Amino acid sequence: MDILHGEWPKIKAFMDGILGEWGIFALIVLATVSAFALGRLSALEARKPLISLTEAPKTASAAPILLGGSVIASRGGSTYYYPWCAGAAKIAVQNQRVFASIEDAKKAGLKPAKNCTGLQ
Repeated sequence: MDILHGEWPKIKAFMDGILGEWGIFALIVLATVSAFALGRLSALEARKPLISLTEAPKTASAAPILLGGSVIASRGGSTYYYPWCAGAAKIAVQNQRVFASIEDAKKAGLKPAKNCTGLQ
């Protein structure tokens, strides 16, 4: 502790000398770099595309959810899907088998689709 008390005036004099000559310059450089960095961040934020429901693809059509059934399977397939799963949308309407419950689909020998969330 005595070493620190003896060296403290030298350290303080050194720091006063550095800050006296370079302190204002360092503050100006720091403020300039900070302003530039914030400007770059705002430019990146401005480049993000705005999301609008009016710009939704016109070719996308909502697949109708069939009333009266909770799961759908293909006539030649071995798995069943919820009506909103992607796999159910790929089944042609004339090839769809609609089941009132998951239990009915299981009784018919079908398994849950692995890519349909919530069936596992």
